[in-house]
Amino acid sequence: MADTEEPGRSWLLRLVIAFAFAQGAVSMARPAVSYRALSLGADERAIGVITGVYALLPLFAAVPLGRRTDHGRCAPLLPLGVVLIAGGCALSGTAGSLPAMAAWSGVMGLGHLCFVIGAQSIVARQSAPAEQDRNFGHFTIGASLGQLIGPIAAGYVISERDGALARTSALALVVSAAVAAASFVSLWRIEHRTARDARAAARADKVPVGRILRNRGVPAGIFISLAVLSATDILTAYLPVVGEHRSIAPATIGLLLSLRAAATIACRLVMTPMLRLLGRTALLTTTCLLAGLLCAGIALPVPVWALATMLAVLGFCLGVGQPLSMTTVVQAAPAEARSTALALRLTGNRLGQVAAPASAGVIAGVVGTAAPFVMLSALLLAAAGLGMRGGRARTADATPAVPAPSPVPRSELPAVNQNRT
Repeated sequence: MADTEEPGRSWLLRLVIAFAFAQGAVSMARPAVSYRALSLGADERAIGVITGVYALLPLFAAVPLGRRTDHGRCAPLLPLGVVLIAGGCALSGTAGSLPAMAAWSGVMGLGHLCFVIGAQSIVARQSAPAEQDRNFGHFTIGASLGQLIGPIAAGYVISERDGALARTSALALVVSAAVAAASFVSLWRIEHRTARDARAAARADKVPVGRILRNRGVPAGIFISLAVLSATDILTAYLPVVGEHRSIAPATIGLLLSLRAAATIACRLVMTPMLRLLGRTALLTTTCLLAGLLCAGIALPVPVWALATMLAVLGFCLGVGQPLSMTTVVQAAPAEARSTALALRLTGNRLGQVAAPASAGVIAGVVGTAAPFVMLSALLLAAAGLGMRGGRARTADATPAVPAPSPVPRSELPAVNQNRT
């Protein structure tokens, strides 16, 4: 009987709580890593490299982990991810060199990948098709809660007064490790355990990656997710650098990042009515387009209140892309390879997290700190174009050809029709 025991209706709530703690730890650690690297003498290019290494290990691990999840249980990846996140945070706080910080940042990124693949696969597997937009939206509220609380906590702990930046940024990283460990409190009975033969699942055919990518909707979903996550990632990593150049205190930067996350939460709370009103294609296209324009606006030397306003609207727009891209990929992929498709989406995310910050670091070192936000603007505008094109293609595919009615022999008509006067 234990093999068919289900976790009840609260599994999604517990998953959201666990994700909030794990994401909160990462969101607290990412600005802390930037500040600690600055205290160790890093410039904009070094910040870009360290931010990119966070995604380097996940770039190679995503697809193997997705294939493993397609043919087995998802839940074991969650505690493994928490352990790697906590270890990466704590060891980044004790590292005394930039290469060591980059390495532990990579461990942190690998842990985050493990957690997210396991969690997204659970949502995809345990949600009916009609519930996927809603459940993925609720699931990503956990990420937004973490992104709301993490930067505030980092800004509160980190101080650069009296040359304390190295010590306080290290403390913030150790605290973030403790926050990650707190997610263990809700990692129980989240996954449905079925009586399916595990050995038969292990023998299931692996769907080639090329076949998954050829499914219409998968590449567009991957690119939209890449663009949106790159925007969130570079904002988290480079807003502290912008603050240093514009003399904005770390606590204020933390509040600005949390304001963006709060707007993202607000967006996901009203996702269902927005979908009913606009539809998926129009909602994705409009929000990516507006987000691209706002990212370009951040490059301007505006006052703090104007920066806060832009970040709030930007956060609301960025809240749409991630959950809807998850649903797009899951519904477009073959049923037996949904976890692998989600892993490919995460591979795209991590590729963006490697390439975008590294490119941003080079651009910022040559042109200035405003240039990465212009690059983000171009990415998001391209995502808006892809979303519009993908929506048109889906509409065309959804219009079936109506066959000509075949004549029915009179002898096959019901008797009641033959005798009708």
